Amino acid sequence: MNIYRQKQRWQFFLFITAVIIGIASLFYTNQLVKKMAREERKKAEMLAEVWKRIVNSNADDPNLDFYAGVIEDNENIPVIVTDSLNNILFTRNLDSARMEKPRYVDRKLKTLKEHADPIVIVLSPQEKQYLYYSRSMLLIRLLYYPYIQLGVVMLFILVAYFAFRTSRRYEQNQVWVGMSKETAHQLGTPISSLMAWLEMMRIRKGDKEMLTELEKDVKRLEKITERFSKIGSKPVLVKENILNVIETAVNYIRTRSSDKIRFSLKVPSEAITVPLNTALFEWVIENLCKNAIDALHGEGEIEITLSDFNQVVYLDIRDTGKGIPKSMFQTIFRPGFTTKQKGWGLGLSLAKRIVEEYHDGRIFVHQSEMNKGSVIRIVLKK
Repeated sequence: MNIYRQKQRWQFFLFITAVIIGIASLFYTNQLVKKMAREERKKAEMLAEVWKRIVNSNADDPNLDFYAGVIEDNENIPVIVTDSLNNILFTRNLDSARMEKPRYVDRKLKTLKEHADPIVIVLSPQEKQYLYYSRSMLLIRLLYYPYIQLGVVMLFILVAYFAFRTSRRYEQNQVWVGMSKETAHQLGTPISSLMAWLEMMRIRKGDKEMLTELEKDVKRLEKITERFSKIGSKPVLVKENILNVIETAVNYIRTRSSDKIRFSLKVPSEAITVPLNTALFEWVIENLCKNAIDALHGEGEIEITLSDFNQVVYLDIRDTGKGIPKSMFQTIFRPGFTTKQKGWGLGLSLAKRIVEEYHDGRIFVHQSEMNKGSVIRIVLKK
């Protein structure tokens, strides 16, 4: 459990760090944009002053070429100059490809009026002109650059995250397969030896009761070996009566639990056939019942309910134990997660793998209330 808490802390830390970096980047860029906007305003005011001097100059003015050069040097800021009657007198840095289109300049003038207050050019007490301008393309690009940059970074992080997650799942699958096959292999030798010893005891006519119990244990070991061997490869699903599978698994757990643990089955009377791998699905029910028993702390009730719907069946396993915090509804199914000091944290993870990957179903915490109990639900397709 500490591993996942530490992981959540790191995820939260990385998220906060990303947010801080994003806010800092946006703040710095906005400050830079404001500074450039002030500079462009000053440049527009200078253009207005130069335009005023051009209008008031005569043809012999030696500075006329210099004034015209200043106007020509403006290659970034869109500019429109109008008279007091809103007639357009001069334009600069508009879209040359669209200049021939009707009303393009009028629409552009309307846009510039919305951008900022015009710079008033006072030619005489009776005559005024107005210079309208807007942001340069450089300033617009700079304004949107941090958002594009953050979008690209977030896209890269998402791609990297999903690639890493896929790679980690593949590694986990390989670990599952390797562990399962190795466990099945290791169990095979002592089981074969036990079967030989059982046969020798029968020949020598040993204690029948003891032989019966030993035979049960050997068969149980064989079933465990079969389960592990099937985890290592895609198991075959066969149409089975799920009622029989549930009863077999529950009866096995019932005989090996305290008398203070009360089991109750609420299942339909008619047979319900579902595609199952019996050995593996019994393992799921056993694991869920064992976890429910651990939650009861020695006394309580476990209720198994099967509900039949048109396309699916719901299998609910309810206990009256300590409950599960809502923040852990997803975490409890992760490999290695456990609240027990001596637990491995593989039971629920194994159950999830068998239900969702092998039976194409779903398993989740349907509901839980602290100190009142929980309900784990399995959904299977018919």
